[in-house]
Amino acid sequence: MALSRRALLAGAGALVIAPPVRAAGSGVRFRHVFGEIELAAPATRVVSLGSDSHDVLLALGVAPLAIRSWYGDYPYGVWPWAQPLLGDAEPVVIGGEISAETVASLAPDLIVGIGSGMSREEYDLLSRIAPVLMQEPGTSTYGTSWQTLTRTLGRAVGKDALAADLIADLERRFSETRARHPEWEGRTAVAVWQDSGQTGVYTDEDTRPRFLRELGFRPPEAVAALPSFDGFYAIVSSEDFSPIDADLVIWISGQAHASDIAALPMRGAMRARREGREIPLEEVLTGALSFGTILSLPFALREMEPLIVLALDGDPATPVPPAVETGLAP
Repeated sequence: MALSRRALLAGAGALVIAPPVRAAGSGVRFRHVFGEIELAAPATRVVSLGSDSHDVLLALGVAPLAIRSWYGDYPYGVWPWAQPLLGDAEPVVIGGEISAETVASLAPDLIVGIGSGMSREEYDLLSRIAPVLMQEPGTSTYGTSWQTLTRTLGRAVGKDALAADLIADLERRFSETRARHPEWEGRTAVAVWQDSGQTGVYTDEDTRPRFLRELGFRPPEAVAALPSFDGFYAIVSSEDFSPIDADLVIWISGQAHASDIAALPMRGAMRARREGREIPLEEVLTGALSFGTILSLPFALREMEPLIVLALDGDPATPVPPAVETGLAP
């Protein structure tokens, strides 16, 4: 994700930005992968460049001036679970390259770069507009947990108490779900994808396996042994699906790629397939797990619980609606 060529020519006069004014030592400080920033007062004019950070801002009652469009054809890049909180706000949608001119024109007092994938060069340029908040040191680009993202943005906008309440409420929901299903504890689960003949599995720091872990599941040991890309996915050999033959198999974008999944030769060798323990997801539920935010996870939790119950009831004949609808049922 690169800034526009015009923006990168700022030093040559294509873009003139006055350095942001900061009151040293008078505000809240944040250490991050590119250094440190200080906010003299809670941010109120926020540009959200992370793929999912706008969800958190909306949950905290702050409508972003601009939103980084990830994917999905929804108004202002805001998915259904967050739309009610948008109100009458009409944020600028930033897609493709980030335009520093656009960001500067909005006069933000904070730019959220957590989960944006921006480079140090991009960070340095945007920092001439306003403080840029990146992920914590030692955290990969897309490895910030939903708890940390909520807590961090809560501090930045002066809503610490609200952020803490939102986190406690969602953690309570996960806890209550685990308590209802002690049989899930310690069973294996994977979130996998298939596209253009390539099959992959989400790993470690990704939001999707984190969701499964918070329900008591664990990843198969063989998944941890696969080479990981950026800490959040690994490619599975087309000749050996044994690493992903878990007790529960979640096909991300399963409905969109159902025909491709059905055509996979090695899927037929998976016990999970024969025993009806696969759940192919539709677009909105795929999005909810992929965003993995304080707003999307309650939706995912509510929708996923009954599907997991059906998939793991021990009877291959039990219909799992998404699998039946896509023709992927055994």
